[in-house]
Amino acid sequence: MDNSSDAHCSRHRCAACYRQFNRMEHLVEHMRSSHHSRHEPRCGVCGKHCRSLDALRDHLGFGASLPSKPACATAFAARGCPLCLAVFPTSAALRAHYAACKLTGAPHPSSVQSLTRSMSRVGGVRGGRGGAVALGCKMVGGGSDGTLDVCARVCVVDEHEAVLYESFVKPLIAVTHYRYETTGIRPEHLRDAPTVKQTMARVQDILLNGDRSYSYSSSSRGAARLLVGHGLEHDLDALGMDCPAHFKRDTATYPPLMKTSARIMSNSLRYLTRSCLGYDIQTGGHHHPYDDCVAAMRLYKRMRAMRHLHLHGRPKDGHDDESTAKAFPAWRQRELERMSPEELLGMSKPDYQCWCLDDDRQ
Repeated sequence: MDNSSDAHCSRHRCAACYRQFNRMEHLVEHMRSSHHSRHEPRCGVCGKHCRSLDALRDHLGFGASLPSKPACATAFAARGCPLCLAVFPTSAALRAHYAACKLTGAPHPSSVQSLTRSMSRVGGVRGGRGGAVALGCKMVGGGSDGTLDVCARVCVVDEHEAVLYESFVKPLIAVTHYRYETTGIRPEHLRDAPTVKQTMARVQDILLNGDRSYSYSSSSRGAARLLVGHGLEHDLDALGMDCPAHFKRDTATYPPLMKTSARIMSNSLRYLTRSCLGYDIQTGGHHHPYDDCVAAMRLYKRMRAMRHLHLHGRPKDGHDDESTAKAFPAWRQRELERMSPEELLGMSKPDYQCWCLDDDRQ
């Protein structure tokens, strides 16, 4: 009797997360709401799909949590990369990979003058496909109690970590707390600095890369560059800027990098840099926005470089722009219930645009 029950449930097991259901209609409803896809992080041992890298780490028993499948944790401990979470056939292959996967902090110019020289070397390249640039801002305090974030320093780097623009910014309102311990900003730095409006125009010019305006079609960007950062909405608000959503690549809101499977909490840039890149930032003293730009850009490039399995011979970008509601319409319920779990997974659509698709649209 028990064996028959187990066999029945195995026929109704999700092919992505391996959750089991008593009835096939329950599995179909699960696929409607789960948004499983080949773009989700997957265990390199058992193939289970996880909603985020943090969920995959929990599956593998990272930290204080107990692994959901000890066999996976054991295999990963022997041949798995703790940064990108890939599993390799041999320990030698893992060692060769880890040497390239673990990064160190990028040395940045020690003065505004050297940053300006770097900018003059690379800032004149315009036109053509722009790729991506990373934006980082440092805030000082405004308002009566100094808790209002006011942008006082901006840095923009390209995909090669070269500085395209760096400047202090003169705020529109009075600064009541310079937060010198972490920003290193003093009143004299802002006295003759460009205004917020001037800085916004310069950053906008870099993003447009020669275009007059953004293309609001996600399939055609023109020459404009993608904008990478961590907490981009906060930085753009501080600069008084706007940018179309399909141009933004925010490491604070990208689902695989977020904290929980519910995707409602963001990981800090410091945590993501340590866990995914292998080095530390913002560890004391003055924090330069260049470090934040480089960390965000490296995270973006690492996620963009991930290659996902092609299910059932579908083209790489398949129908990822379609919604799950269209993939699992209610009027097809009986037909869906006759499908196998693998066929249902092949129809399921992600609820976000995977960055791996950016390589095809450069």
